[in-house]
Amino acid sequence: MLKKDRWLLPEGIQEVLSPQALTIESQRRSLLDLYQTWGYDLVEPPMIDFLDSLLTGTGHDLQLMTFTLTDQISGKLLGVRADMTPQIARIDAHHIKTEQPSRFCYIGQVLKTKLEGFSQSRSPLQVGIELYGHNGAASDIEVLLLMIQTLNNVGLKDFHIDLGHVGIFRSMARQAELSEVEEDALFDALQRKAVTELSSYLSTLDISDEQKQQFMSLTDLNGDISVIDKARSILTGDEVQTELDKLEAIAKGLLARVPEQILYFDLSELRGYNYHTGVVFVAYLPGHGQEIAKGGRYDGIGKTFGRSRAATGFSTDLTHLVSLVSKPEAADSKETIFAPAAADAALMQMVSQLRQQGKRVICQLTDSNSNAQALGCTHTLSNDSGEWQVLEVTSA
Repeated sequence: MLKKDRWLLPEGIQEVLSPQALTIESQRRSLLDLYQTWGYDLVEPPMIDFLDSLLTGTGHDLQLMTFTLTDQISGKLLGVRADMTPQIARIDAHHIKTEQPSRFCYIGQVLKTKLEGFSQSRSPLQVGIELYGHNGAASDIEVLLLMIQTLNNVGLKDFHIDLGHVGIFRSMARQAELSEVEEDALFDALQRKAVTELSSYLSTLDISDEQKQQFMSLTDLNGDISVIDKARSILTGDEVQTELDKLEAIAKGLLARVPEQILYFDLSELRGYNYHTGVVFVAYLPGHGQEIAKGGRYDGIGKTFGRSRAATGFSTDLTHLVSLVSKPEAADSKETIFAPAAADAALMQMVSQLRQQGKRVICQLTDSNSNAQALGCTHTLSNDSGEWQVLEVTSA
């Protein structure tokens, strides 16, 4: 790299400056306080971990996103976390000795090898929650409610949520007795909405015409909640019907609590198929192509760590969310007080008192020619007859 280019950052890596950095920090504190009021305990997984621990139960997709290196102490492969969910699964499996539901929240930087997800960033500030130990609609509803409140707290309002359910497709694949290769090929075509390719591939499979038609129908089963009843009339099998009932229970339970929330249903939405086991959901904001938050159910992810429990959760990129709302107020537009350099006990006491009140005070450095206006201060401390007073800075 040329010396003149050393200030450049790698593609997809950002540095955050004030005032946005202050806004992100304020939102971080606010969200952690929110999660605490819902009973979610903060955990802080390590940035670097053994590669096997980072990839357990997540399929091939996360492996492609994970930076790897060799541990000079153990000689084992390490990874820089690209997602915190597997680490939370280990915490629940290894450290939490209860059969009761466990609730965790987290926030921290993750690192990805490629541009992906919310903001097309390789270093998102991931924030999210995980709920372990409950396999039912109530826990999925709670996670969805907290996702909605998270987005609202940051200042986002007019988003809609897409709901799918990978259990429906999994059940259909089992009923048709598809091989792993056949199931993966159908999944890939459905995810890409490649209708012609899907039809062509189904014609090569040794399954009934009715089953082929049902797989094809998934591409059209999208829209409002009436899609669920439509699916009931098209898709057969007790297992499939049970999964549809679960999806309906989650949707109705959510709408009973937030009836104004816009929901969209898509039964061919299978994101995270390699590790999700039930409902999957994504939040979108009009005018923005990328999702702004996502989550779903992933039962059994802790099995590798010796404790398989039901699990559901969501995550988002806080840096990206903040960038979607109106620009944060500049720090220098708030009241900032200038304190002149002076060895005066009364002045130092005044500065201390103002800071304790939460005021922003900038002290002039000795032998510096800086002044209130040059430092962007709105007020200055001035000595009037031996008493220090805060006065508004007037234009010269």
